[in-house]
Amino acid sequence: MKNILCLLAVFLLYTAANAQNSLIGKITSKENNQPVPATVYIPQLEKGAAADFDGNYKLNNIPDGNYNVVFSSMGYATISKKINFSNNQNVTENLQLEESAVEMEEVIVSTPFHKLQSDNVMKVERVSTESLNSSGAITLADGIKNIAGVDLITTGTGIGKPVIRGLSSNRVLTYTQGVRLENQQFGDEHGLGINEAGIESVEVIKGPASLLYGSDALGGVLYLNPEKFALSGETHGDLSSTYFSNTLGTSTNLGIKTSGEKLKFLARGAYSAFSDYKTGADYRVTNTRFNEKDLKTGLQYLGTKFKSTVRYNYNRSNIGIAEEVGEQTHSKDLELPFQEVDNHILSFDNTVFFTNSSLDVKAGYLFNDRREFEDDPATAALRLKLNTFNYDVKYHLPQLGKFETIVGLQGMFQNNKNEGEEILIPDANTTDIGLLATSHYHLEKVDLQAGIRFDSRKIESEAARNPLEEDFIPALNKTFTSFTAALGAKVDLFENFSTRVNLASGFRAPNLAELTSNGVHEGTNRYEKGNAELTNEQNFQADLSFEYRNEHVEFFANGFYNAVNDYIFISPTNETIDDAQVYDYLQDDAALYGGEFGFHLHPHPLDWLHLESSFETVTGKLNNEDYLPLIPANSLRNTFRVELNDGKTRKNSFAFITLENTFDQKNVSNSETRTGGYSLLSAGVESSFQLQKVMFKLGVNGTNLTDKEYISHLSRFKPDGIFNIGRSINVNLKIEI
Repeated sequence: MKNILCLLAVFLLYTAANAQNSLIGKITSKENNQPVPATVYIPQLEKGAAADFDGNYKLNNIPDGNYNVVFSSMGYATISKKINFSNNQNVTENLQLEESAVEMEEVIVSTPFHKLQSDNVMKVERVSTESLNSSGAITLADGIKNIAGVDLITTGTGIGKPVIRGLSSNRVLTYTQGVRLENQQFGDEHGLGINEAGIESVEVIKGPASLLYGSDALGGVLYLNPEKFALSGETHGDLSSTYFSNTLGTSTNLGIKTSGEKLKFLARGAYSAFSDYKTGADYRVTNTRFNEKDLKTGLQYLGTKFKSTVRYNYNRSNIGIAEEVGEQTHSKDLELPFQEVDNHILSFDNTVFFTNSSLDVKAGYLFNDRREFEDDPATAALRLKLNTFNYDVKYHLPQLGKFETIVGLQGMFQNNKNEGEEILIPDANTTDIGLLATSHYHLEKVDLQAGIRFDSRKIESEAARNPLEEDFIPALNKTFTSFTAALGAKVDLFENFSTRVNLASGFRAPNLAELTSNGVHEGTNRYEKGNAELTNEQNFQADLSFEYRNEHVEFFANGFYNAVNDYIFISPTNETIDDAQVYDYLQDDAALYGGEFGFHLHPHPLDWLHLESSFETVTGKLNNEDYLPLIPANSLRNTFRVELNDGKTRKNSFAFITLENTFDQKNVSNSETRTGGYSLLSAGVESSFQLQKVMFKLGVNGTNLTDKEYISHLSRFKPDGIFNIGRSINVNLKIEI
């Protein structure tokens, strides 16, 4: 690792002495040859420029190399072109964009070749956080459940764990700032821990992504894209605030960013506070209140041979732990018991550009300090400190004909330490290392992608508690290894109609809780016994998707079958210890299957009119035909939306109404009960106004407008019969300069 850092230092000193390339041109409309003020962006360089009112644009300081350049503008079809830069060239690229009612395409960042979704072999769902907030989401986790195939295990409104096609917790890997997020995600009451401020968009890979990310990506990946830096020569600032009537909560964030030709900077701060949420039955759920402070900042340097980005995120979350419905209050002050969680994320992303290849080196340091206070607000009964260093080195080989190939090395060093009286998991060290190779082959109507990977994870834990007591946890020293592979194809069968076929294997090494638990888990009131003999979970998933789009309608159908060998699950026994029922960790083969189906109608020339509908279903079973726990119920979502952009003062405006139907969940595990279905109605309106250089955005939306009394199957309050959140009217104001 020291040699790599020294090599990077040499390249950093070398950058100033190298020549630069430029890209210039004019963008016009194919229909009338009028100029289009489009955006020109090079994803690999994170560099872009906006064309002026005459359609002219210019990008300077482009390193030698072969890059995808993306040309996009609202109301036009996005174009991605591969352009080669070398020898201090001024490359000219005049382009005509074709008008389109289809929403503007974005580059997919979570997959390695930075393709538009229409060119991507893997089906990746992408949604902007601005869109999630406009739907009335209280938190980032609350918003992502609107993505087809994604749901949420909730503990009130402050704690949410993503579920992708029925898999969650350590089976879903989260990436933020380009590094894997580690924050004790095994725990039922351990939420996402990321604030939506400073997150530009969310990408979801549904299915095994171990080839790209290693262990814990067995079920999928939630990839959080940080906000982009400002375009060269521009400075922007914004302030936004949202009020939520149900929780009497407010969420405010302030950001600023500025960019020169080579150096860029941004910073954003946010604060939110919420009282106990009110159900449709008109009672408040005591101690579901929470508050959050968040700071994000970043600095980027781009030279002609080297790009370096440093980002830092500090997050403090204070979250009440609800135990029963008691005193009815509007207070936002925390009551015992509660969690106090600090997250520090420091990422360092570097790219060295060669003539026809590049080397990416990412490093991340994460510190998670989790404290739970039960009887004394000054002394934590449980305190877990998690230090994680991870690295990701990828070399993009010179392109050989139609082949693009990447080889890589990834790894992680992690230390878990207890400093409280209670012990959920013992002090331990985890070491990961993975080697991968993946290649993409592009033809006019066919794209192929394949890869292979080897991983090794070593877990060393210390003994905990008194060896003479029943709750003694012995020391552990185990190594888990796995080979994984993936093969996929995207084929344009005929005009506007394409299909994707993906076959992928994945794995997950057992986590510390599954291997070593021996005691009462206070959050669930059960005695959990780990199993040191657990082996890897290995899965194989087949995905098949079809997609059709024209100027009037879009249609998609995604189906999957996921076979999981040695699936780890917790099972109740007839034994009790300390008045708590004993649960054992067991393994058996399992299978999950289902899919997502939907369409989007936008009849031309009524391009402002949108009708969207999607249906999702998943079933999970063990080999013995018992159903898996925490599987989302089938659901149908219908949205009617109008969008207008018709004035010099009033810019983008939209209004929507959504009806979400969640069906009965009858396929339940032995430890669950049936959950009845329900329908939720939401609606909203938002408009933007441009006054000279200031943009005002005002939005009003409402969720659960009928104040429905309902319980989600994935709510951890379900066993106590506590309803989910009732009606909330939310108002948002944003000012951009």
